[in-house]
Amino acid sequence: MSHVNWLEILGWHEQELDDLRFVGYSYIKQGNYDLALTFFEALTVLSTKHAYDLQTLGALYLQKSNNLMALSTIEKALKLEPQHYPTLLNRVKALFALGYKRQALTAAKNLQTCPLEPIANQASALILAYS
Repeated sequence: MSHVNWLEILGWHEQELDDLRFVGYSYIKQGNYDLALTFFEALTVLSTKHAYDLQTLGALYLQKSNNLMALSTIEKALKLEPQHYPTLLNRVKALFALGYKRQALTAAKNLQTCPLEPIANQASALILAYS
């Protein structure tokens, strides 16, 4: 299947994508994850090069307990930005939710040394909860 350049077809630029991100993020802040999910799914179709869109979409799938889609989307995001600690933590959560305990524990142990204390603390808590 050939790649469709939706931005070109729509005549859109980065500003329109930023507007969609803003609206999607506003729905997240309101707790309306279903609508936010729709916006971020659209963003990942319109522009495949933004790690933020994939990171957010993966987190939304995780929030909605769609753990397989969460893991798949998170893996795509990590290909674009491999050391994004919140996404690495979400990967751990998705792995645990899917029952991949050994893989999740290994990844969580790696995050215990994260320079961001909240991420390191959450990784430690996950290890305690699943050990």
